[in-house]
Amino acid sequence: MMKTFLITAAVFFGVCLIYILIMLSSTDNYFTYLLDDAYIHMSIAKNFSTYGVWGITRYAFSSSSSSPVFTFILSVLIAVFGNQILIPLIFNLITAGFLIFLLNKYYIHFFGQKPIVIVASLFTLFLAVLHVQVMTGMEHILHALMVAINIYYFQQWSESHFKNNRFSYGFYTTIALLGLIRFESMFYFVALAFVFFITKNVRNALLVLILGFAPVFVFGYFNYGKTGYFLPNSVVLKGPLLDLSGNMGKQIIEIFVERILINLSFYKIGLFPLLISIALVVKDYKKGTGLQKIILHHFLIIAWCLVLLMHSISGRLTGIFRYEAYLLVAFSMILIPKLKLFLVHPLAALKAEKVIGFFVVANFILLIYKSGYAHLIIANGSANVYQQQIQSARFLKKYYNNSKVVANDIGAISYFTDIHLLDFMGLGSNEIVHFRANTKKLDEDFYGFLSQYSEKENYKLAIAYEEWLDWQTPENWRKVARLEISGRNLVLGEKHLFIYSIDPRIHDSLKQNIKSFRWDKNVKVTLLE
Repeated sequence: MMKTFLITAAVFFGVCLIYILIMLSSTDNYFTYLLDDAYIHMSIAKNFSTYGVWGITRYAFSSSSSSPVFTFILSVLIAVFGNQILIPLIFNLITAGFLIFLLNKYYIHFFGQKPIVIVASLFTLFLAVLHVQVMTGMEHILHALMVAINIYYFQQWSESHFKNNRFSYGFYTTIALLGLIRFESMFYFVALAFVFFITKNVRNALLVLILGFAPVFVFGYFNYGKTGYFLPNSVVLKGPLLDLSGNMGKQIIEIFVERILINLSFYKIGLFPLLISIALVVKDYKKGTGLQKIILHHFLIIAWCLVLLMHSISGRLTGIFRYEAYLLVAFSMILIPKLKLFLVHPLAALKAEKVIGFFVVANFILLIYKSGYAHLIIANGSANVYQQQIQSARFLKKYYNNSKVVANDIGAISYFTDIHLLDFMGLGSNEIVHFRANTKKLDEDFYGFLSQYSEKENYKLAIAYEEWLDWQTPENWRKVARLEISGRNLVLGEKHLFIYSIDPRIHDSLKQNIKSFRWDKNVKVTLLE
């Protein structure tokens, strides 16, 4: 096992090292995460470990973390090692090492000590684009590891016909952790409970629901007391899936069409694993296997197909594949052992199973596509964030470190400074959430509040995408400058942003500070008015 682990780790970490060097080459050797969201976790972790405040700033609580467990781990690491920018990267690399070890151990159980274990492990890692997830500095590697541990223990447990409780402990421990690592894990709890119920295993169905949802409800109880909402702002701001006042049937059809049938990301991520899963179930059905046996034999396949559909309809599918990483790790671990012949004798398998073989080949083609797109994300994303968010943070740190600032991308500017923040998107400011939670269209009440609140509370300036305000900035905001990054934009909301003065007394000095600041050479600064 050690040999296959070392080879798999060498390949994966070798790829990571190459990309770290590429990222550094475009950011003046300053390591920059691929997404501003990573700095949101870091900012909350810093404030919690240093000031005891769970917030994007140290001045007030804000439910801005989509992964409370991950953020808490970062806060512990900061308390132990200090506020080091590389903590999320190092944590993700170590977590990836544990994941590689587990994948090797899992696949050896099916394939023995053979080189095919390396192929299966690498396919799992790169189909889920986990080298990109390492560089995001976020919770997705941890989420993938917990899902992998859960499947590993479930596999062992199911082989004992659910009688060996030693394996159930590992299964249920990960269930209890998953909900607060990513809230999408609740889809998994529901799917598992459903399959347990239809196999007449009511006890385990109830245990999954209780242990899965209990930590989420405890978090929700405390969160509600602080914000008036059960879930974090990032979840609330997506708005309700259905408008209960409208035609429910029509809405359901529209959601299914929009989020699955005409959603290109669904075809890139979930279609072929879903088709392979269906083909395997149909194959057993054609053999005359009884329904209960089919369900037990394909327990996890059925559960994860349900998770995929629930995630696609209720969650988000993205080009960077971060929200789907756990799904792709899960499908790889479930399907690869069932497709053993395609790995051991690929040509014979393709001839014998043409339909499934077509879907398998399509997945390999998708892996190549994803690897190419991942290269573009890593090669450009770090530079994008460095030129926009990091430069904005450095500017604020130098001239307005303790000032009141309005913004929309809040991670880096909060982590690197001590600003008082008003996030007009609502993620970092509870005052805004109710304006955005139930609508996608901004109204006069929102603009009136933003104008009056920013003036009343003595906010000095704003750094914002005008497009995210529907090109309608408050009247008391005056444009001072336009900042535009160079090169290809792959991770930013917009390629350019604007700096506004809110306090008229600082308008001229703000313009002079922008002019005097040493911006990165790849940022084009245009002074306005």
